[in-house]
Amino acid sequence: MKTKTKKASYGQVMQMPRAKHKNPPRPSRLFATIIRVMSHFDLKKVKFTCDNQAKETLKKGPCLILMNHSSFIDLEIASKIIYPRPYNIVCTSDGFVGKEWLMRAIGCIPTQKFVTDLTLIRDIKYALKKGNHVLMYPEASYSFDGKATPLPRKLGALLKMLNVPVVTVITKGAFAHDPLYNCLQKRKVKVSASAKVFASAEEVQSLDTAVLDKRLDDEFSFDNFAWQYENKIEITEPFRADGLERILYKCPNCKTEGKMVGKGIEILCEHCGKRHILNVYGRLEALDGETVFAHIPDWYNWQRECVKDEIAKGTYLLDTEVEIGMMVNYKAIYMVGSGRLTHDNTGFTLTGASGELNYKQGPLSSYSLYADYYWYELGDIICIGNKDCLYYCFPKKQGVVSKTRIATEELFKLTKNSR
Repeated sequence: MKTKTKKASYGQVMQMPRAKHKNPPRPSRLFATIIRVMSHFDLKKVKFTCDNQAKETLKKGPCLILMNHSSFIDLEIASKIIYPRPYNIVCTSDGFVGKEWLMRAIGCIPTQKFVTDLTLIRDIKYALKKGNHVLMYPEASYSFDGKATPLPRKLGALLKMLNVPVVTVITKGAFAHDPLYNCLQKRKVKVSASAKVFASAEEVQSLDTAVLDKRLDDEFSFDNFAWQYENKIEITEPFRADGLERILYKCPNCKTEGKMVGKGIEILCEHCGKRHILNVYGRLEALDGETVFAHIPDWYNWQRECVKDEIAKGTYLLDTEVEIGMMVNYKAIYMVGSGRLTHDNTGFTLTGASGELNYKQGPLSSYSLYADYYWYELGDIICIGNKDCLYYCFPKKQGVVSKTRIATEELFKLTKNSR
């Protein structure tokens, strides 16, 4: 899927009218049926199965449906489980660019990832009051390393506020079928899902917010690479390691960053020459010497520990040239030229657009970062901003997207705890 872009100056973009808020519509039954029919063929290809223990609850009044986010097929799975009941989908606002009418007809509710959005709560309540289910991906972003991304704190408070049954949908195989790092290349993997009633409206009201948050953390605790290995799921495609350097950007052998290359079935460090094979079960095997990390999430977590150490020492720094896109409405992503993005213990600074742009964002602005690989087929991005304007930064430096998201999460926790 692509998005609409236009060239413009920073000054022109800042003068443009912002998108007007609209109440969530009741989803079009026609479009819902079209999506269901189209989904049928894609789900048939992956031999989709579902253990739906929430079927009777979903047939009744409105529910909040919380689903893990692994790949685009998640939307098709949701259609299979929920149809024909009407449901609204909480989705990223940039999905509306160039196709607002279609997204609203489908029933989408726009929101900005990792940006405080009180309007979203009102929109969810409005949709539920109209009798629609609301589908929400609480992780707010695709998984990078196959494990759950952080959930927002006090999500349990939202459940109490909404006062409706909560259903969870957890998939297996969706990540392995189409992991974000692999450049939209799909692999032949069976996909399944389990849907269950997480809590009735009465249970939600009876439990403490902290208890609900802990139960949600437990529910959204998974490891797709471990699942693949333990169940001996074979992925034999010759491109399975393509783009793996997006996740594994730092060599554990020589500690160099930005020199990893994932191609075919191998990941190679161009600095020291260390090579690993990604075998058919999703495990890494060194071609020579020791295999330090056979399990990809272990490598990713080691990188997190390295980032935490840099932050503690005050040496963490991202400094890269970027191409800058801006979103202020749903008409286009406006490309305003080149600039420089820096990130350190004090937060983000974005400058550029012929000297007109100077935006700063502190470490407490968000608990995580909207970062994406091959975003709308344009390139890897780091997105920062606020409710008035989002800045899509396309780094010219390799291997910084994952590290920057890790650093954002760790700086948020450190800064919050220090206060």
